[in-house]
Amino acid sequence: MAGDTTITVVGNLTADPELRFTPSGAAVANFTVASTPRIYDRQSGEWKDGEALFLRCNIWREAAENVAESLTRGSRVIVTGRLKQRSFETREGEKRTVVEVEVDEIGPSLRYATAKVNKASRSGGGGG
Repeated sequence: MAGDTTITVVGNLTADPELRFTPSGAAVANFTVASTPRIYDRQSGEWKDGEALFLRCNIWREAAENVAESLTRGSRVIVTGRLKQRSFETREGEKRTVVEVEVDEIGPSLRYATAKVNKASRSGGGGG
């Protein structure tokens, strides 16, 4: 979409994806990706973990079901999507704002793993 802020992040799922269905029957999966940069420390001559970035992500429809069936806590993934800001009010009446990723594409990282791809046999929603 024009004007959207797009992002690609590589990281690990912090928990199994949470799959739910809206009242109209649309599937949505929510998950968090932790992306930790590696930083070279010249004094020690070693690579160290930088500060982790935690991004809450959501993906819709058939892709949501595929994510829930395919990925688990610790899975290293590559996520591409659009940053979205959402404001809400807590039960205590406090106003909060969060930034989330509306996922367009997701897949396993093959840097440290292998994967076997199986075409989903579901019918339904279109998309690119």
